[in-house]
Amino acid sequence: MGKIFIIGGGEIDKFETLPFDKRIVELTNKKHPKALFVPTASGESTGYITNFNKVYSEKLGCITDVLLLLNKRPSKKKLREKILSSDLIYVGGGNTLKMMKRWRFLGVDKILKEAYRKGIVLSGISAGGVCWFEAGHSDSRSFYYPNNWDYIKVKGLGLLKGIHCPHFNGETKGIGRRKSFSNFIKKHSAIGIALDNHCAIEFVNGKYKVLSAKRGRKAFKVFKKDSKIIIEEIPKQNNYSPVSTLYKI
Repeated sequence: MGKIFIIGGGEIDKFETLPFDKRIVELTNKKHPKALFVPTASGESTGYITNFNKVYSEKLGCITDVLLLLNKRPSKKKLREKILSSDLIYVGGGNTLKMMKRWRFLGVDKILKEAYRKGIVLSGISAGGVCWFEAGHSDSRSFYYPNNWDYIKVKGLGLLKGIHCPHFNGETKGIGRRKSFSNFIKKHSAIGIALDNHCAIEFVNGKYKVLSAKRGRKAFKVFKKDSKIIIEEIPKQNNYSPVSTLYKI
């Protein structure tokens, strides 16, 4: 059992996800936790790293560090030291497919699973939320073929069951998420967990609850029943609910 915090979308530099960021820090139960940012999916954007530090270091009092994986090949020993010495790990958004391929090539995927078992708080937004599920609804192909692409299924670490869809109330380059994800679930016959922008789900030791940073932003369970696709709101509650109930149809 461990702790995972998934954010559906929002701009960290505009403090749109600040209530979630505060909660992620609280989950460590430390005043000045070590926060490790993993910006692989964004191509290790320097601006993104700066914005993360502004929130997690300057505003929330964390001791921040960054895990760079694209232009260097750290040893397994160095990767383990950096990842497993953290109190929280935050994975940024971007190209999920590129990120997962790089992680598996370097063995980062296995170390992150170890971090989960150790009780380190795992968190992230968009691609950084998809990665913790069995799979995700990803716009990764839009990075390679901007004029001719569709959403694809990208395999995650499998720490959470189902297929995750971030930005459920949004779209990428004119292609809406809600309709696409519904067709996606119909095709793959899996349970989908979808989050609007400015909505999040917190998983703690086999239980979960939904949080939102803006009015009207919701979480949904998407599944197939009697050949029909059902989009069912996951209610926001003050108390935690067993994760097992999330996957009941």
